[in-house]
This record gives sequence, C-alpha cells and structure tokens, in this order.
Amino acid sequence: MRKLVKIILIVSCCFTAAATIATLEGIRINITKSYPRGIYQMTDAPITKGAMVIFCPNQNSVVEEGRNRGYVMAGFCPGGTGAMIKKVFAAQNDRVEISRAGVFVNGQLLANSQPKMTDSAGRILPHLETTISALDKRHVLLMSDYSAKSFDARYFGPTDKSQIISVIRPLWTW
Repeated sequence: MRKLVKIILIVSCCFTAAATIATLEGIRINITKSYPRGIYQMTDAPITKGAMVIFCPNQNSVVEEGRNRGYVMAGFCPGGTGAMIKKVFAAQNDRVEISRAGVFVNGQLLANSQPKMTDSAGRILPHLETTISALDKRHVLLMSDYSAKSFDARYFGPTDKSQIISVIRPLWTW
C-alpha cells in the first residue's frame, strides 16, 4: 500500500510540475468546440485582424449567464470566468452590424455568424442587435469562424483590447 501511495505522489508531483512549466511557457489547452481542441501557445505577435487570441470575456449579464449555463468555463478572469479563444474579425474603423441575419463587417457577412435562437437545451439565447459605424481603437470584434454554435461577439458584443491576454497559435490540434 505504501508503494502505491508513493507512486501516486510521484506521478502527481510530476504532473503538477509539467503543468506549471507549460503554463509559464504560455501553453494553453483548448477543450471547447469554438476552435479545434488542442494545445496552443501564447505569442508576442501584434493584435491584428485575423489573429487568434486568448482573452478574458466582458463582465456583463450576458457573459455571466453564459457562465451559469456552461457556455463559458469558470476560471481566473474577472467575474470568475475562464479565458476564451476567438479570432479578431473587426478592429478600428471597421463597420459592424449584428442582427438576426448574422454579423456583418464592412458589409460582408461572416461565415457561421447567424445567432442561434436557442441553445442545445432549448433555452432562449440573448439577441444582440446593433450597428457600430466605426469601431474605436480600443475595441475589437471577437468571433469564431470554426463553429456556428460559438458563444462570441454575436451575443456579447465587441471586446476591449485590454482584455486580450495574448495572440495564440495552435501547436497541436485534433
């Protein structure tokens, strides 16, 4: 029995050390369906349109409800949410329209951007409808072009760039 306890302690210590090193090296694991599940690395690349980013979501009632319903994981971001991964689809001076038809940036409909009316449990989803004639320099529109079911800007609106932790890149996905 003592030998088993010793093995469990050694394995636990090794796992904890590996996880700590990975975190310090900017390694993040995505287990959501918004982008391919896998291992991603934070970079020092600039925040530009098309960049994939990891960020702390807005602190508002929509995100709080998303956390309560399980769309956003619990974590260490303000408001108790976990960080999210999305792409930057609009930035300074871009015109953004969010409607029931989808999200338009400079008149172009984004793929997979039509908001869902209900979630997989049949609960009504928030319906953000807005037109922003030009995003200011502080805000970006963060969306997923990978999943039509992603909980993203179509529900919670633009995000302040100060909430972006880092630009990330996939290392290994499945």
